[in-house]
Amino acid sequence: MAANKSSAVADQEPIDVLFALHPKFDLLDFAGPLEVITQAAHNFKDDSSKAFEATIAGAEPKVLSSQGVLIGSQISFKEAHDRLEDFDVLVVVGGNSQEILDKEMEPLGLINDFAELQKKDPARERTILSICTGSLFLAKEGILSGLSATTHPDYMTTFENLCSEAATRNLTERTDVIEEARYVVNNLRFDLGDEDDNPYIRRKSDSGRRPSNARKGSMSWKGSNSRRDSIARRAAMRLGGLRVITAGGVSAGVDAALYLVSALVDDECAAEVARLIQWTWNKGVVVDGLDV
Repeated sequence: MAANKSSAVADQEPIDVLFALHPKFDLLDFAGPLEVITQAAHNFKDDSSKAFEATIAGAEPKVLSSQGVLIGSQISFKEAHDRLEDFDVLVVVGGNSQEILDKEMEPLGLINDFAELQKKDPARERTILSICTGSLFLAKEGILSGLSATTHPDYMTTFENLCSEAATRNLTERTDVIEEARYVVNNLRFDLGDEDDNPYIRRKSDSGRRPSNARKGSMSWKGSNSRRDSIARRAAMRLGGLRVITAGGVSAGVDAALYLVSALVDDECAAEVARLIQWTWNKGVVVDGLDV
């Protein structure tokens, strides 16, 4: 895959998602979002039009979950680092968080390197999604400084402490910790419209209309005269415009994954996936925007 692509959705090619599985990860944190993205398609009547391609990275060929289930990894963490430019989305799951933090194990390095890629190349659209206590890893690496975020309700104090420590250590802004949110989205984007439109805010009126060949959240307007401006705007955003989504407890990961589908494919696709898996989509918080 070309490392310099700007958006996988530009030609409806699969969006590449990397799942980082650490020892004793939580199984549902992984399985829920995986089910959502593997169901998503550009055309549900065409099996070849799948919207996402998932790759599983782990420290070992088989990674043991906290529930005692072994999941086979497709690539090692080392290979994941080597191929990191290939991926559009990094999914960070929870489970066994204290050991990962204490020993500074993966996926901490992957998280940091993925964020650095976006800052170096803001023309590329990338997303990092954490599920449950996976957000603690983002907090540890300082990714959430100046952003809004959430985590599992039972870990709020630990989360707040990690965010505060990172802000102090790196001399950056503190994190706005949001409680009782299914998920929190930072760096909202969709295709540019008229000059008077704010390209980063969804409005309720947007839910019924969309530019002819573009999707919310994407940079698929290849011929747009505003493309250079949109990249400049993205570069000015935190983390080079890296979309950062943090989800609450394990089931909230499914809600966040549905949001990801709506942002990178379209709302109709997300609604159809929710129907297929018989899931009631509970919306979260979109910073500076409306989750419609």
